[in-house]
Amino acid sequence: MEKMRKKIVLANPRGFCAGVDRAISTVKLAVKQYGAPIYVLHEIVHNRHVVQELESLGVIFVDDLVDVPRAAICIFSAHGVSVETEMRAKTLGLRTINGTCPLVGSVHNMVEKYYADGYDVIIIGHHNHPEVEGTAGRVMGNVHVVATEEEAETVEVQDPARVAYVTQTTLSQDDIAGIRDILLRRFPGIKGQKSNICYATLNRQDAVRELGESCDVLLVVGSKNSSNSNRLREVGERAGMRGYLIDDESDIEMKWLIGMKTICITAGASAPERLVQGVISFLQKQGFEDFREMEGKEEKISFKPATLETS
Repeated sequence: MEKMRKKIVLANPRGFCAGVDRAISTVKLAVKQYGAPIYVLHEIVHNRHVVQELESLGVIFVDDLVDVPRAAICIFSAHGVSVETEMRAKTLGLRTINGTCPLVGSVHNMVEKYYADGYDVIIIGHHNHPEVEGTAGRVMGNVHVVATEEEAETVEVQDPARVAYVTQTTLSQDDIAGIRDILLRRFPGIKGQKSNICYATLNRQDAVRELGESCDVLLVVGSKNSSNSNRLREVGERAGMRGYLIDDESDIEMKWLIGMKTICITAGASAPERLVQGVISFLQKQGFEDFREMEGKEEKISFKPATLETS
């Protein structure tokens, strides 16, 4: 009897989105134009390998603006920052570049408009995530972060007739569906789009769903603090696959591969393609010889790098 060949199926699309590509290009361009060191507030994107690569170019990542020397260049990460952070940077005499993803920036604009029109704004998202903190910090009050259905049931607003909501861009539809239903029931006139989940997040999740039960194991290349990478693993598990989040091939445990016939691979929006190729090479050495890449949506969106702000 012919031995069944073990397979690798590669999800498409995967990896870098336009916002991440813009953020990384912004940092590299700043180093080229102004020289090292260039400072970045928090991780420019949530990927350990990207951060290490940029550090090798002379980029210094800081958790607080006080750690940036006066008159130095400081880049805000792709996740966005609060108005208070922007003002504090000016007070400290820093030269800033705003690396915020334009799609996150559009959510900021929505929050600011709702607030200006007198609405309480509910942000469906994870507490303490930098994108959510930055979005909440675009206005000075009447903003509520709701992460669970229980919180949706108890959130208190000033006027139930004047409520709006936005969502974190890196969630899944499954994350927000129940919360949104509760908010619609409690506040029938609530304003907001169905979600603000970005196109890249949705496309990568749809690709994993399409793989569905045709795969035994899903390997998601992405760092542990990457929200969209964690959501990809969850989507894969809901589709019937055993899912694992890995930074690179060194995280793969051999016991995951025992008895498996088909391994699927995807990558979060902040994971470089070279890491995916490293995983493929590792699996091929373990006998996963057949390889195919699924057809997927072509992503044509691109953003120009951000430049030094002057005012």
